[in-house]
Amino acid sequence: MSVVKSQRTLRSRISIPPEIISDKESAITNDKSKKVRRKKIIVKAETKSELEIPVKTEEQNIENASKNVKLKKSIKTEVQIGDETAITASKYFKSESEKSTNKSPRKRKQVENNAVKTEKAIKLKTNQAVTDIEDGWEPENWREVLDNILKMRKMYVAPVDSLGCEECPEKGIKPEVFRYQTLISVMLSSQTRDEVTHAASQRLIEHGLTVDNILKTPDEKIGELIYPAGFWKTKIKFIKNTTQILKDQYNGDIPRTYKELCKLPGVGPKMAHIVMSVAWNDTVGIAVDTHVHRISNRLGWVRKPTKDPEGTRKALESWLPKDQWGPINLTLVGFGQTICRPVGPSCEKCLISNLCPFGRGVLSGKNKKKKPLK
Repeated sequence: MSVVKSQRTLRSRISIPPEIISDKESAITNDKSKKVRRKKIIVKAETKSELEIPVKTEEQNIENASKNVKLKKSIKTEVQIGDETAITASKYFKSESEKSTNKSPRKRKQVENNAVKTEKAIKLKTNQAVTDIEDGWEPENWREVLDNILKMRKMYVAPVDSLGCEECPEKGIKPEVFRYQTLISVMLSSQTRDEVTHAASQRLIEHGLTVDNILKTPDEKIGELIYPAGFWKTKIKFIKNTTQILKDQYNGDIPRTYKELCKLPGVGPKMAHIVMSVAWNDTVGIAVDTHVHRISNRLGWVRKPTKDPEGTRKALESWLPKDQWGPINLTLVGFGQTICRPVGPSCEKCLISNLCPFGRGVLSGKNKKKKPLK
């Protein structure tokens, strides 16, 4: 009863202007003197207006609450994911895994095919050298070819024979100083002719090519000593940074392993292999420079043409006996400097022109217009 009385009291207090209750139509004139017909809102005392404050009884609250609970239960469902605890999710919600599984069969098949192709490409690239060893592949007549190259190496003196990195360090010095001078000479040899490398190394030796002395030498002075070596400005930084690392981490000596040498600034795979062979007398791989890379491809000593020296190194190491890994660099470098040059090779006086695919092409006129392989 108290609730009903409160509703009546509240309604009696609300005053409704008589012009709103009228059911007649009125004409309204705008600024341009045009009349617009508008219907008035009919408000009855029995209906609720926007001015009324809704009052709900306890029974209505309970009834509405029960309806809301039923609505929520109808929308939400219990979902169990794996071994995790059950969570409540809307039936309109889709997880990422559900979205991915809802792809069309054509798209799913395309994704699977791409994944298979990628996996096969990775396996082929990483296991190519292993496959060559397992199936026993090796170039035809390679021993005969190598023997004839060695004969030509004795016939013609190459710059590398007297000016190579092996000939740069001083004789009769401390082992650690010899190793350091070998490392610096190899670093200077990158993109530089043997004559220039040897001359720069000798100027450094006369200045004092030791770890402590190089650290004390200004960069400008080092630049004067190594010029005109290729990329001499960059090599100044490499020499200084590498020397500082040797001082701090190796007690003035050079690293003992191939991997550690490759971590030094300015030292790549070819340099690391040469240093390991010359400085430590430990051959752990083939040092492949531009000459070895070019000649190996010309001779067909790689199963498939390689694009860079590192690819050639892996291809050669897959079949060449390990006792040849050390001397093959010096052998092919000298051969490339004298006979098998990048431009204008002397195929007519080469002893293996009949065994070399490239040489046969040159002599028959097929390779005359081809761009030389550097």
